[in-house]
Amino acid sequence: MYVVLIYDIPLEDGGARIQRNVFKICKKYLFHIQLSVFEGDISKVQLKQLKNELDKYIRKEKDSIIVFKSREKRWLEKEFYGKVDDITDNFL
Repeated sequence: MYVVLIYDIPLEDGGARIQRNVFKICKKYLFHIQLSVFEGDISKVQLKQLKNELDKYIRKEKDSIIVFKSREKRWLEKEFYGKVDDITDNFL
């Protein structure tokens, strides 16, 4: 499946450390697109592993992670406004 993952982690109360860990975990599974945005192909098993790793760090009362799922990248229409920086276009 193709996913777009975004996160919002406030920096207060140790959030900077959490943000670094979340970034590193997401980068293991997906392509980094913008500040807190990742996308890429991932299996259901990998997505479950990603969630399990993230659950160890996020503060459920403060932090937010959203995952948009699509069967395939071709079903996801992407439109850019401003600077176009589509890193994933470099891959076959």
